[in-house]
Amino acid sequence: MKIILDAMGGDNAPLAPVDGAIQAAEKLGVEVVLTGSTEAIQSALEQLGRKELPQGVSHIPTTQVITMEDNPARAFRDKKDSSMTVGLQMLKDGEADAFVSAGSTGALLSAATLMVKRIRGIRRAAMCPVVPTQAGGFVLIDCGATAECTPEYLLQYAYMGNFYAKRTLGLENPRVGILNNGAEESKGLALQQETYKLLQQAHDEGRLNFIGNVEGREAILGGVDVLVTDGFTGNIFMKTYEGGLIMFADFMKTMFKSSLASKLGFLTVKDHVAGFKKVFSPDEIGGTALVGISKPVIKAHGSSNAYAIYNAIIRAKEMAESDLIADITANVDHMRLAVGGED
Repeated sequence: MKIILDAMGGDNAPLAPVDGAIQAAEKLGVEVVLTGSTEAIQSALEQLGRKELPQGVSHIPTTQVITMEDNPARAFRDKKDSSMTVGLQMLKDGEADAFVSAGSTGALLSAATLMVKRIRGIRRAAMCPVVPTQAGGFVLIDCGATAECTPEYLLQYAYMGNFYAKRTLGLENPRVGILNNGAEESKGLALQQETYKLLQQAHDEGRLNFIGNVEGREAILGGVDVLVTDGFTGNIFMKTYEGGLIMFADFMKTMFKSSLASKLGFLTVKDHVAGFKKVFSPDEIGGTALVGISKPVIKAHGSSNAYAIYNAIIRAKEMAESDLIADITANVDHMRLAVGGED
């Protein structure tokens, strides 16, 4: 298994990618190819107390970096020798099994779509994170790739999320729902109402386990396995959820520090608190799959540390080893409203 890692992407690059790549090679037995500046990677190695890359980790030199200030739609064209562009070109050419980057989300989505290409028949790729919950977690699709969607896009998201939940969460018959402001069939705008009809038809045909509309609260409490929405709404949902967790963690921290009695009380529950933090830490998930792209591409969050990069590589390995792309490809005909040309 060979995985390409953008060594220059993210707030903590190149140190976190280099460190995460080394951990992955040593613990997972995968081969990791770093794309990035030779000087920057060497500096990171020195910070880690190493003189050279270990066995299982190699390096492809690049001279450019795509930054957050670059135009996402043009960055890969303007910077053809960037760590992201070179890595995706290698993936397209079949030189590796998957690609991971903590760099610009917009640039990665544009480059993956136009270079590696979508699966034939898929209208838009989607960002598909696994949202952690006390019940285990659910797949959210989409969380930011496409702000304005059509019912057909959401139909395809539902199928892709269903296959992803089967492959990544090991669910035999995932419960698929539409994120909405109520459970009734009539709730939502035209987008949600039309999508409801399409997913109900897919359910009646035995292709999806569609459970209807799902409110955000119910999703968080474990009421769904695949939550389908447009990228605008999904992004707001995801960031609000993350903000709520941060607020709750800060509240607990303040509460336990408020008095001597609360500090003593913390000693009795600190293991549970640590477990809570671990379950809901974005570092544990590591990365979000760009589902609908013809080859595995994983977006790690921009502030990823080495542990998060390591986990993103695990996600890439899992996706590359699964039959997810084959599942989607085999079912595209059921995911389209009409036969037509690629858009």
